[in-house]
Amino acid sequence: MPGREALPSTLKRSSKKAQRTWVKAHDSAVDSYGEGERSHRVAFAALKHTHEKVGDHWEAKDHKGRSDERDNTAGGVDTNATKQHLYEQAKKLGVPGRSRMTKDELVEALQKANDRETARAR
Repeated sequence: MPGREALPSTLKRSSKKAQRTWVKAHDSAVDSYGEGERSHRVAFAALKHTHEKVGDHWEAKDHKGRSDERDNTAGGVDTNATKQHLYEQAKKLGVPGRSRMTKDELVEALQKANDRETARAR
């Protein structure tokens, strides 16, 4: 199935650039590995180099690079971002207690907030 037809709902609510990035990587992965979960993982890995998940959609990062260096299950949260950046994202999503959180706690809280927003948007 072409990437345009397999586009996840979080990407349907994202910029055209995020959609193009995911579709191009997905279609290339389908050519290499065939249709399935592996192609989706490859597409998300490519997307995470330039975008981060904020709530129920993906937004372009200020800097390019690998997002999940410390934890491969960060759910689209840029774990390499500064604590200030993570705090600003938490503020945007209304995460309670964010001012007292460590960087790792902010990452975890953002993951949960993103999951809640995605579920609410579906």
